[in-house]
Amino acid sequence: MIELKNVAIRREGCLLFSEVNLQLHQGQIVGLTGNNGTGKSTLFASLLGEYGTDMGLIDMPKNWQIAHMAQEIHASNQTAIDYVLSGDKEWYELNAKLANQTNLAQDAIAPLYQRFDEIDGYRTPSKAGQILSGLGFGEQEHTKAVQDFSGGWRMRLNLARTLMHRADVLLLDEPTNHLDLDAILWLEDWLLKFGGLIIVISHDQAFMDTICTHIAHIEHGKITLYTGNYSQFIRTRAERLTQQQQAFERQEAIKAHLENFIRRFGAKATKAKQAQSRVKQLANMTDIAPVMADSEFTFQFYPPNCISSPLISLDNATVGYDKPLINKANLQITPDTRLGVLGANGAGKSTLIKALVGDLPLITGTRKISDNLKLGYFNQHQMDALDESATPLILLRRLAGTTSDADLRSFLGSFNFKGDKIDTPCRLFSGGEKARLTLALIVWQRPNVLVLDEPTNHLDLSMRNALMLALQNYEGALILVSHDRDLVMNVCDNLLLVADGRADEFTGDMADYAEHLRQARLAKVAQNKAGAENSTTEKSALSKEEIRKQNAQNRQKTAPLRKEIEKLEKQLDKLTSELGEIENTLSDQAMYDDKNKDKLLNVLGKQSELQKQVADIEENLLLKMDELETLENALS
Repeated sequence: MIELKNVAIRREGCLLFSEVNLQLHQGQIVGLTGNNGTGKSTLFASLLGEYGTDMGLIDMPKNWQIAHMAQEIHASNQTAIDYVLSGDKEWYELNAKLANQTNLAQDAIAPLYQRFDEIDGYRTPSKAGQILSGLGFGEQEHTKAVQDFSGGWRMRLNLARTLMHRADVLLLDEPTNHLDLDAILWLEDWLLKFGGLIIVISHDQAFMDTICTHIAHIEHGKITLYTGNYSQFIRTRAERLTQQQQAFERQEAIKAHLENFIRRFGAKATKAKQAQSRVKQLANMTDIAPVMADSEFTFQFYPPNCISSPLISLDNATVGYDKPLINKANLQITPDTRLGVLGANGAGKSTLIKALVGDLPLITGTRKISDNLKLGYFNQHQMDALDESATPLILLRRLAGTTSDADLRSFLGSFNFKGDKIDTPCRLFSGGEKARLTLALIVWQRPNVLVLDEPTNHLDLSMRNALMLALQNYEGALILVSHDRDLVMNVCDNLLLVADGRADEFTGDMADYAEHLRQARLAKVAQNKAGAENSTTEKSALSKEEIRKQNAQNRQKTAPLRKEIEKLEKQLDKLTSELGEIENTLSDQAMYDDKNKDKLLNVLGKQSELQKQVADIEENLLLKMDELETLENALS
């Protein structure tokens, strides 16, 4: 258990939170939420021991290991698989020693092999390969140098390396930011099987709804732990805030009554004692804070000045760079288009978007645009292209002509650029602030076609929700590329799937698309399994002695896993037998007599505990059996 006891933390002289008392346990998946600047990353740094507390202490078992997902990765010539394997530090060091035994004493080698076996070292490379595959890396990329990957793919390598750590606690900061939906679904499954304590900062509501068992919310200098996923947290917090507001209003009415009495009768001798009593009552009241509006963002998209149909069309278009990536694409963008573009990373979504907006010439086919087209295009490049020396006010002034400074400041304020921020150079802004500013500049120009390529990557939940509401009321055409399932579901009417060199309408919804990805993943696993089975034919070329030696080596490598399975099966048999005895006891009608009430409650409690243990062991047993099958296939 991690326990925070009366913790207070300041950063750069500012009190982030105080009087924090929390207990976090193994098996919990805790979503850490709160507005930007409330102290989420600082809390992570404190848990890692990198940043101290100003008051109180953070207590955790000394033998617990914490794995933290880094936000940067330096370019190196280390291969992807080697970089990921280094996440399991003990395995990595043992493997290096066993690979070079010349400097080892003879009596030191056997203990190394024994420890290697204890940590399941023979299956560790297979585990690393599975993690890389789940996060979207092809087998040919496992041996590719880290420095040859783009920034987004390096972040995936950081996540893979973190997942390799045999940790008790996982600290994950925005793990889904650079993942497509297929990789997010795989990550959800992996985290749900982890078993340790996970604390995750994420602005992906669907992701937190799937995995989180608790939400720790930082607000007004306090951290409140809620049970349930993010949607349950929203409901529970709304109910609590409603109650708080009602209590605040009742207290304000009582205060007004007391103050009125003191004002009217404080000077009268006959009422002086009663007035003093009310002064004390007023002084001893614990103030209840009023409920303040959460969102700092209130923007909306202005109606386009002019519009016509169609606005953009692609006819029989072939799209790509050196070679075609998408063939025979046909798209017609009309004022009522609300299109979500789906597909795996590398399938060609962004390439299609660049062709649609005119940034990439077509290889073949035609692109037509309306004379009235006014395009608003958001992507990472637009953020990176902001004038680093200019302030938000200067950038907006370049677009706004003679509009007054007061109007410009009011507009920028709706995107939470207020006070000093409005006159701060862009080079000092975070990724989220640059994303907000880019959106603000697009909104000001009243586009009639809005093309958003991963607009939420740098936005917190408050801004994401504000964007969702604004897009729902937007009156122009919308084309959206996003791995944010909630955003796509709430603002798009139609879906386009980019896959296998084509861009075709997807007739289902986002739940159907998630299932489509799962089935595709299963089909890929089956295909790999079939390939492994075909490879067994190669054994026929081996001599009987070679086959015998190979089988012996394979049995040795699978022995630890088979022992674990045997142990779990024995535990399951024992628990099943105990459950059977309890069920026999509960079948006795005498157990339900009033005199046996306490005994019945004890038996029912024991039954519930055993049923949970059986369920946990059955799940673990199935997982180990799957692992054994995967390993045997890999060795065959």
